[in-house]
Parts: sequence; structure tokens; C-alpha cells
Amino acid sequence: MDMDGSMKLRTGAADAPFYLPQGDECDVFAAAYTNNLPVLLKGPTGCGKTRFVAHMAASLGRPLYTVACHDDLAAADLIGRYLLKGGETIWVDGPLTRAVREGAICYLDEVVEARKDVTVVLHPLTDDRRILPIDRTGEELVAASGFMLVASYNPGYQNILKTLKPSTRQRFISLEFDFPSPEMEAKVVAKESGLALERCKPLIRLAGKLRGLRGQDLEEGVSTRLVVYAATLIAQGMSTDRAILAAMIEPLTDDEDIKRGLLDLVTAVFG
Repeated sequence: MDMDGSMKLRTGAADAPFYLPQGDECDVFAAAYTNNLPVLLKGPTGCGKTRFVAHMAASLGRPLYTVACHDDLAAADLIGRYLLKGGETIWVDGPLTRAVREGAICYLDEVVEARKDVTVVLHPLTDDRRILPIDRTGEELVAASGFMLVASYNPGYQNILKTLKPSTRQRFISLEFDFPSPEMEAKVVAKESGLALERCKPLIRLAGKLRGLRGQDLEEGVSTRLVVYAATLIAQGMSTDRAILAAMIEPLTDDEDIKRGLLDLVTAVFG
């Protein structure tokens, strides 16, 4: 950190996962980190939110704890619990507690999937108190310098029973994510897969058409990650048709009729 309190990103850090900014999201995230503000990332599945957090953690030089939230995730899974080890009962910190103690970044991916008691635990960490009460041990941890809470969710995917309450959303600053422009996404896929840029462009066109079916024939559109998988298989010598089937069609649906329709799209794009 500079003398004036500003944070300089280690953009050249060798350990920083590749991420191609779409706008000023890196600067906003860094400013939030410098000022102890929690961040909420909103956007469709597979558009790069998790990669962005990993990139920023490395660029800021902070450890990162990532938690994939799910229906059974309870507050105790984040905070910790007593466990039997070697015939004695010991307390074991959860990932959120470790991040608070160490001054790390804690990333809760798809936070709305977790049980409701999770958001209650997060509230005192998202205001100027920056504390984590641990009822089981009687501790009240003050977040160490460098701690940052980041959460994400997909607004378009959640039903009425799984949304973030306004009282929770308004505790975070928010960054909205979407899939990159075709030109930018092609560069990302080429960089990640090793496939020539010109050979990536038809894959991106196909991805765009598949995403256009989201909410109709498909529950979710194809992620950039899956496009990278397809390009990686092609770069390793697999035929384009087989790679697309394995990485961009089969993961999207089990319905044979829908698969046939998607393969028609492949033919339309690739001929």
C-alpha cells in the first residue's frame, strides 16, 4: 500500500490467474479492498466471476478462501465446529473464520444457495464493526487487516425462494458481470486453450447462439469455461465436431431432441 493509502495492484504477478478486464471492475474491486468494503458480484453462471476474484486476490497479494455454497451449507460450515481428534474435542475454524483471522479474502460463490442462517452471520462483517461472533467459543473476532468479504450470485437463475434480501444486498457494493464481447471472449479462449484466435471465433459465434436459447430450450447458456474446454480439445487434435459435442452440447442438456436441435446450430455455424 502506498503512503497515501492507495493500493497498487500486482498486475504483473506471475501467480495471478489470467483475466481480461471488460471495464473498470479491477479498479472498483481494488478501491473496495482498500476501504474495507464488501463486494457482491452479479452475473450469469460461467461468465468469469470466480476467475475475477482469483485474479484480484493474487494481484492484491492476499490469500483466498473460496466456498461453493449449496443447499446444505450452514453457518457452522463457515465458522467452524468442535471435532473429535485423538480422543479429545478441539475447535476447528471454518473458512470464513480463517479468513477473518488471517486477513484473507473470503469468496462465497452463489451465496443465495446457502441456508438462511449464513446471511445472518455475514451482517456484522459487512458494516463498520467488521466482527465475527463465534457463539460456540464465546469469541468475538475483529477482522484482521486485509480481510475482505466477496459474494456472488446469478440473479437470472434464482427463484422467489432464493434471492438476497434488500437488507443484505445493501450491505455490499455491487459489480455486474456478463459474458465478454465476442472479440474479447475469443482472445480469452485463445489465451486459455492455446488454439489459434481465428479458430476460436466460430466457437464464440456458436456460444452466442446457444446463450440465445437460455430460458427457452436451455436452463443455462454455455459458459466461457466450456468454450475453453472445447478449444483445448481441438488444440490437442480432437475433431471440432467431437470437441463441441463433448464440451458445449452434452453438458447443457440430457434431452435427446434438444441435443439434435443444438447440433443443427453447430452445422449452421461450422457448415
